[in-house]
Amino acid sequence: MRPLKRFQQGRLWALIQKELRQILRDKQLLFLLIFPPTIQLFIYGFALSPDVYDLRLGVLDLSKTPMSRNLLDAVVQNHVFNVTPLKPTRDAAIEAVKQGRVDASMVIPPEFSRNLKQKQHAEIQILIDGVDANTAGIASGYLVQMISTFARGLEEPRATGTIRPDISFLYNPGLNSAWFFIPGVMGLILNLTGSLVSSSTLVREKDSGTLEQLVMTPASAFEVLLAKVLPLFVLLFGNVLLSLAVGLLAFHVPFRGNFFLFLAVSSLYILVAISIGITLASISKNQRQAILTSFFINLPVIQLSGAIAPLQSMPQFLQTLSYLNPLRYYIICIRSILLKGIGLEVIWPNVLMLAIFAVTLFMLSARRFRSQLG
Repeated sequence: MRPLKRFQQGRLWALIQKELRQILRDKQLLFLLIFPPTIQLFIYGFALSPDVYDLRLGVLDLSKTPMSRNLLDAVVQNHVFNVTPLKPTRDAAIEAVKQGRVDASMVIPPEFSRNLKQKQHAEIQILIDGVDANTAGIASGYLVQMISTFARGLEEPRATGTIRPDISFLYNPGLNSAWFFIPGVMGLILNLTGSLVSSSTLVREKDSGTLEQLVMTPASAFEVLLAKVLPLFVLLFGNVLLSLAVGLLAFHVPFRGNFFLFLAVSSLYILVAISIGITLASISKNQRQAILTSFFINLPVIQLSGAIAPLQSMPQFLQTLSYLNPLRYYIICIRSILLKGIGLEVIWPNVLMLAIFAVTLFMLSARRFRSQLG
């Protein structure tokens, strides 16, 4: 007990008590230490799930017989797939997967029932979006299992042929997981670096007092903001090109789309990331608060974007919440451009939403910055 009593009477214990009282008086710091980890645990607990539900299955039933309808009922009975009817052309099955309207397409040929009754093989064509290798593998396994179960459950199995699913993985035939993760990580890096660099730059000027000196210059608030944004924009643009080069050369990610469309979409998200950083800097009193607030904002943004885990594995309320996430639209755009070769005529709704977020967030950050200078 004597060493403990000596420690409590020493200078170190007094300094520790002083720091504890100072931390407890900082209500914002306590909020950042308690609230964000709790929210992130809930988000990660729900979002990081290996299960996949509500996959969109496009169906082209050219047979239109009771047996083909029974097959479709067997496919959707475990609630893994939601059936979407397709136009009566085989090209529609491919286009639906290419445009991202469905995760897989199933084509039942006209001779399906006749071949089964004549004890012949009945082939079913299945086209699966292979961009997300994990989801594609799960979807393929589910479909094969359910089709096999249906074939074994026919009333007269000896008097019928067998069903052979012909499965093709589009855009990622080898189911290379890196092709899915690399575009997501590119968005993740751009979001983190853009927000952290821009926020730390402004907070550092606030701490050093140079921000107040800018008020005395003849330049307007908009010119000061533009002078800060443009160098960051150029640096982050170089970061995008570096990330793309690493993905193409080291991981052999294909580039099937338009290069200039990729640069334009990336430029929009650079503006989003910088705006987030400026806003965080304007509400933070020091560097520590800016970093903690940044992680509180960025981690849910990253997790709810589909960059790491597919959105289909998340609960419905998180999928709905992800529509308020600008990174979601950027990830969809660059995956569509890189892996599918899709142009602006298909992804324009996502580009439009990204542009709305970029303009709105930049105007908000500019307003906060001008008020801070004033």
